[in-house]
Amino acid sequence: MENQTEEPLIVRDFLARQRTKLANDRTLLSYVRTSLYFVVSGTALIKVNDLENVKDLGYLSFLISIVLLVLGFINFFRLKKKLQKGNYEKM
Repeated sequence: MENQTEEPLIVRDFLARQRTKLANDRTLLSYVRTSLYFVVSGTALIKVNDLENVKDLGYLSFLISIVLLVLGFINFFRLKKKLQKGNYEKM
């Protein structure tokens, strides 16, 4: 890789980088929100006493919630690292 020093950004490039950072934050919050929806639905499904088979869906919902949360944070930190290195154009 070439050793490139970062040149001063013009306003357009600076604003584009800021929009990318904000979009990354917004994406993380979307993952967290979706994960919370799955936690709430899993809790509701587990609390149903009449149907025993529905509890399995509740536990599956909890598992999906955890997976989404982990994926969201992995994606967030991976993209944040790329932005800090300055090679966000190659994403």
